[in-house]
Amino acid sequence: MIVEQIWTANAYRNFNYLVACPETGDALAIDPLDYTKCLAVAKQRGWTITQILNTHEHGDHTGGNKGVVAATGALIIAHENASRSIPNMGRGVGAGDIIKVGKTVDLECLDTPGHTMSHICLLSKTDQPALFSGDTLFNAGAGNCHNGGHPNDLYETFRNQLEKLDDETQIYPGHDYLVNNLQFTLDREPDNATARQLLAAVEDQDPNDALVTTLSQERQVNTFFRLDSASVIARLQEQFPDIGSQPDTRTVFLKLRELRNSW
Repeated sequence: MIVEQIWTANAYRNFNYLVACPETGDALAIDPLDYTKCLAVAKQRGWTITQILNTHEHGDHTGGNKGVVAATGALIIAHENASRSIPNMGRGVGAGDIIKVGKTVDLECLDTPGHTMSHICLLSKTDQPALFSGDTLFNAGAGNCHNGGHPNDLYETFRNQLEKLDDETQIYPGHDYLVNNLQFTLDREPDNATARQLLAAVEDQDPNDALVTTLSQERQVNTFFRLDSASVIARLQEQFPDIGSQPDTRTVFLKLRELRNSW
């Protein structure tokens, strides 16, 4: 499996992806908003985009579909419940479905509601596992739930699916929010030395060559995975004393999501 992370340089800081089979040159375009860049990279690499996967229905993830289809005839794939909101969807998928790319790439669909209720993440179970996480999981952060989602469902997705993935899983999100997310982590957990060191290392990074974190790193620096941290809980108690001294993980997650909305 070959992965090309494509930086759009737009105001929303989107990442687009091409996932290619090294044997056949077939490629899957994930959320190809900047379709001209996606097509150019595919041409440069000698790949043929045969499929498009939209992680969810928001326009900054589906807006390039028409351009890619016009140039390649690619099949549009998305969550089975997104057909009314994603024009010309050719295949609806659900939990456990497999998207094949060429002869060598199998990507498992995870049904990951929260950011929206029709959100798909893709999991590659190769020697180097990878998760294409859309707007569910960001590097050091979690998606918002403003436009069609719900934080309770996002918590369930984190707790019952993402937390169970292998530590070595590489994380490929839909946006580059790493610096802001690390700053939020440190606001919530000032004694997190790992997050502080990582922030210093990436503050000036070029998004065209962005750090790809692993789930092991996320467990150390992403506050939405650190729900049992005494420091995180103590900081929350300062603003929400009613949560008590031993709040459950759902309460911690929901309060963190609430704070991140306006941070």
